[in-house]
Amino acid sequence: MYYDQDISSVFGELRTSEKGLNPEDAEKRLEEYGRNELKEKEEASIFKLFISQFKSILILILVIASIVSALLGEAVDAAVILFTVFLAGVLGFVQEYRAERAIELLKSLTSPEATVIRNGNEKKIPSTELVPGDIILLQTGDRIPADARIIEEYNLKVDESSLTGESVPVQKVTDAFPSGTSEADRKNMVYAGTAVAYGRGKAVITATGMKTSFGELAGLLGTIERSRTPLQESLDKFGRWIGAATIVIVAFVAVLGVFLGFPPLDMFLWGVALAVAAIPEALPAVVTVGLGLGVRRMVKRHALVRKLPSVETLGATDVICSDKTGTLTQNKMTVERLYVNGQTLKVTGVGYNPEGEFLKGDLEKNSREDGDTEVSGNDIHLRVLLLGAALCNDSNLYNEEDGWKIRGDPTEAALVVAAAKAGLEKTELDLNYPRLAEIPFSSESKRMTTFNRLEDGPGNFLDSRLVAFSKGAPEVILGSCTKIFLDGEIKALTPEMKQEISEQVKELADQALRVMAFSFRPFEEGFSPERVSSGEIPAEKVEEDMVFSGLTGMRDPPREEVKAAIRTCEDAGIKTVMITGDHKITASAIARELGILKENDLTLTGSELNSLEDKEFEDKVERVSVYARVYPAHKLRVIEALQKKGYVVAMTGDGVNDAPALKAADMGIAMGITGTDVSKEASSMILTDDNFASIVSAVEEGRNIFKNIKNFIVYGLTCHIGEVLIVLIAILGWQILPLMAVQILWINLITDGLPPMALSVEPPDRGLMRQKPRNVEEGLITRREITAGLGIGGLITVQALIVLVWALDSGFPINKLQTMVFTLVVLSEMFNAFNWRSDRYSVFSLGFFTNKALIYAVLTTIVLQLMVVYVPFLQFAFGTVSLSFSEWGVILALASTTFISVEIIKYLTGRKDSRKNMNKVRHSSRPRL
Repeated sequence: MYYDQDISSVFGELRTSEKGLNPEDAEKRLEEYGRNELKEKEEASIFKLFISQFKSILILILVIASIVSALLGEAVDAAVILFTVFLAGVLGFVQEYRAERAIELLKSLTSPEATVIRNGNEKKIPSTELVPGDIILLQTGDRIPADARIIEEYNLKVDESSLTGESVPVQKVTDAFPSGTSEADRKNMVYAGTAVAYGRGKAVITATGMKTSFGELAGLLGTIERSRTPLQESLDKFGRWIGAATIVIVAFVAVLGVFLGFPPLDMFLWGVALAVAAIPEALPAVVTVGLGLGVRRMVKRHALVRKLPSVETLGATDVICSDKTGTLTQNKMTVERLYVNGQTLKVTGVGYNPEGEFLKGDLEKNSREDGDTEVSGNDIHLRVLLLGAALCNDSNLYNEEDGWKIRGDPTEAALVVAAAKAGLEKTELDLNYPRLAEIPFSSESKRMTTFNRLEDGPGNFLDSRLVAFSKGAPEVILGSCTKIFLDGEIKALTPEMKQEISEQVKELADQALRVMAFSFRPFEEGFSPERVSSGEIPAEKVEEDMVFSGLTGMRDPPREEVKAAIRTCEDAGIKTVMITGDHKITASAIARELGILKENDLTLTGSELNSLEDKEFEDKVERVSVYARVYPAHKLRVIEALQKKGYVVAMTGDGVNDAPALKAADMGIAMGITGTDVSKEASSMILTDDNFASIVSAVEEGRNIFKNIKNFIVYGLTCHIGEVLIVLIAILGWQILPLMAVQILWINLITDGLPPMALSVEPPDRGLMRQKPRNVEEGLITRREITAGLGIGGLITVQALIVLVWALDSGFPINKLQTMVFTLVVLSEMFNAFNWRSDRYSVFSLGFFTNKALIYAVLTTIVLQLMVVYVPFLQFAFGTVSLSFSEWGVILALASTTFISVEIIKYLTGRKDSRKNMNKVRHSSRPRL
């Protein structure tokens, strides 16, 4: 099927062409064939999700209790219990539904894209919108989105291990194969789920979705697993621990109550209610919603988190290892210097506008100055250099209404722009001097070579019509050259000339320019470049005995916002490390400009790194701020050395070979614009704008999410501790039940509902990025949080006991006493909600109205409580009575101490921390790294 047909027959059967489908036809086919995605297990219906909220053992016990109450004639109690159980189920359903939607949104956001040709134009679309007949472009590192027939290939090799188990990449061809050829041997086909390991090509899609070979395999899951996060797991353990302790205490008090003469049914209902209130069964769902909302905020800050657990890691990041080009810099390369025919020229013009001049003169200036001499674009040496730069190149330049745009790698595009300034248009060159074969760039070879047919060379220096053009790292290109194009002739390259070129490389690098070298090699008629593509002739055999043609020096200006972001990292105790393939001098110059490389910091090259034993490197790794001329494999060694020192490491990457490092890092960060599909799949987070500042924004958001989750957990902890202590002490001390079972259930319902959700959207504290990274070994609930929970829970208990004693002394009936304690607990917990907007800063310094969601949540809760106290049928249901103004005054005065006392503690702690920080500033000069 398709593999046994020639390309024209395939086009005919799929009703398409090399120009691809038109949008209308693609839309019709999408309706016909469906989306290009694998069907997952059928999701639970909304009804099933709602019913699942009532499967908790405690909820079932409450339902049984309500039935028993009804049978014993306590119809009102039974109805109220069922009503609160229903409301709790609704709340749990809303929380879980929002959690499901958060995960679904995350999944849709991380849907991969494919480059497709439609109506003759290249465009990126979500891979789910691909249809049979679409023409797709394949590049090294792309994840193949559907089954397709190869129609064009340049040394295309595909890793099909995920489908066939074969570890060696398969060389692809365009030829048809005989009918009956096994699937593994159909080398003119590519399959969904496999990855391009080398080269590039074009293919026409033949099958999508469940019709692909991958789709026919059973048990496939989506990209994002719905696994529980470590945070949720730790919450479950914490909940089980709290639950076990609570049940023991509640059982003891219930038995004690029966012994003291309380009715057994009342004590049973009360015990179950208190257990339900004390066990934080809703926390995992609330946490998932908090994480999901945080992820949505991160998307607005250009950081797309692929997996929810990664949010937890962000806040603990100690070291960010970042690529330079495009991440720390603007990725808008401009060629500013040329070294050709033994002299250095400056190139005017900026950006991608192909207007500029080639000048001899004052090299300190990038624009034309008095005394500069223009070099004609027809200069033979200039044209030979720029011809190779444009032909050995996969980028292009085109003009749109809003200006000049590039397609492809910005570094290659800068070379295309420089060639265009000399009148060498890339599109025209590709037509006149077609590429016959190529040896693609790799991080190991650090060079790229193309074989072009030159019918009319740019001068008389070539006797051959077949020429190989190479570009790459200066030391690699220079090492392969034995000749030089000088004074219009091909001459022997002497050691003295090599030394002069090397000095020129250093001089350009000293100016923070990225230096690239170029060479060519004429071949005799009869040489077959296809033998190189097939591997019959090793690449190193044709990439030797080359002719050196010149150097280019280009600049990629640092992003202005990155300097501030690096300062923020330093304040936050996070070390920034630059990793680049650039020359050591160039990398160091840019790192100093950005504030990464400081006095006494080290810069290591890949070769220097190779010469170090593991122990030697581990001793130095904390002082290294720049790695230059490194391979992706070196990234893995850097990560391992830092992790052995106990640091949490974030690592950026964009290439296929970066995948192991991205997986090994605590936080693998792929580039959204320049990153390959393989690197994105290996990552924990994707930068949609490839900007380092977005990493720092994501770290801040990650810290804030964790801070908010911890704060609303402690808020809930204080509430539950207070409820248990109030009842325990009241029974032991006065043989009184201060709260009815339905009142306990109500408190649990309203305090665990709206306020925690509102606390999950609290904005970051102003000092969040001036704190040290979180210790990952510390856990979620530390001694500090438990102390706070006991302290505030104890304070609420004292408030309630004061009301209880006052009510008893005043001779109030039991229902008024219970109403006052009931209302006091609710109001005190509402005051407490404002405490946990931040565990460090006063609400007044944060801005009282900066979290409007919390104000609405608290006001709603108070209105509901007023209804329970004053609406007659609710009074009957909840056993409440109306309260006077004086009674409200006492309750409000006591409840407000929950807020006032914590504000005083924050003030005193803040002054103490300020003194400590001032002493640290006086006695320390650097962060810990």
